[in-house]
Amino acid sequence: MNENRTSSDPHASTSAQRPLRVLITTDWWEPVVNGVVASVQTLRRELLALGCDVRVLTLSQGLRTRSEEGVYRIGSVSASMVYERARFGMLSSRRVLRDVLRWAPEVVHSQAEFSTYVWARRIARTLSVPLVHTYHTIYEDYTHYYSPSRTVGRKVVETFSRRALAATDAVIVPTTKVADLLTGYGVHRPLHVIPTGLDLHRFRPARSEEERAEVRALRASLDIAPDQRVLLSVGRLAKEKNLDEVLEMVASADRSDAVLVLVGDGPYRGELEARARALGITERVRFAGVQAPSEIPRWYRLGDVFVGASLSETQGLTFIEAMASGLPLLCRRDPSLASVVVEGSTGWQFENTAQFTARLHMLLDDPQRRERMSRAAVAHAQATCSAQVFGRDVLDVYQRARQRRAPLVMIREAVPA
Repeated sequence: MNENRTSSDPHASTSAQRPLRVLITTDWWEPVVNGVVASVQTLRRELLALGCDVRVLTLSQGLRTRSEEGVYRIGSVSASMVYERARFGMLSSRRVLRDVLRWAPEVVHSQAEFSTYVWARRIARTLSVPLVHTYHTIYEDYTHYYSPSRTVGRKVVETFSRRALAATDAVIVPTTKVADLLTGYGVHRPLHVIPTGLDLHRFRPARSEEERAEVRALRASLDIAPDQRVLLSVGRLAKEKNLDEVLEMVASADRSDAVLVLVGDGPYRGELEARARALGITERVRFAGVQAPSEIPRWYRLGDVFVGASLSETQGLTFIEAMASGLPLLCRRDPSLASVVVEGSTGWQFENTAQFTARLHMLLDDPQRRERMSRAAVAHAQATCSAQVFGRDVLDVYQRARQRRAPLVMIREAVPA
């Protein structure tokens, strides 16, 4: 069953006597920088603002298990042979488990399907509380990491996802694209479509002279001339991001007045650098490398147009961040971006090189059009991607799951063991 976002009173979800206790479990957490971490951090902040008592259970960057303010870090080992910066967590820690059970969360919200999901499922079952899960990743787009056959890889993902999600009380997905995918896998849990919200105070166009000076300094550091336009991409340099196609289209468009800036790093960087050389566009491509999360808003302000060709997105958070920062979007057509790209207003989706080139020329040759689309992008982001709405909608899912589970708990308590 698909359930889109609702607008019930968020304050009804917390008890008058005490705040709702929520445990969020995730394999990904700072210092790692990716879309899952950004989403979980936003959710934690918004739930706290709504009066919830929130703790996070995640993986440490080493074997040592430790705890800090509101965060449990379980000892783990590297799993980079499977996926860069991934880790396998220990499946037991009596001290952490004892502490979590003593605290007694009323909802467990898992954000990954592997190590910490085992913990989430065990804790929720022990306490007889709802297990809510957010499905972030379309794993079948990553089959090249673990299967020589896409067909076999998809079947593995389908079976794995269906079995893992069978234990949940509710599943949150960021787009209808993901909801439809899970339905096709045979997942029959309540599905709630809730786009991840953004902190729009961070992601916005340059406002002050100081911020404009920062942009000029970034341009100078990359040897970008004042009259050149910046085509920006932000994200991990991995095969599934399809940046080869972006390089090919930039080469085909043949705009000497445009520079492609790739912000991020990853296992595919060497191949992309080689591809840029082969295409003869090395002078028009800048590899900016990994940037600290606090610096990312500055890099968005560097851009004039945001470009991408990935088909592996579940929501495309970087596209939304770019839009909020005032960048028109030029991206490959994908259902996950249907609510993000308003054709001709916030940007365009393309299906081939000819479309990409035509739209790029329209943006670069008409500054007034680009400015109108920049303003429309900011307005659309503010209207549809609020972090506050995200937090309230997730809290509503918790309440629905608790209400559905309450009769079951009463029945179990009434029946002698």
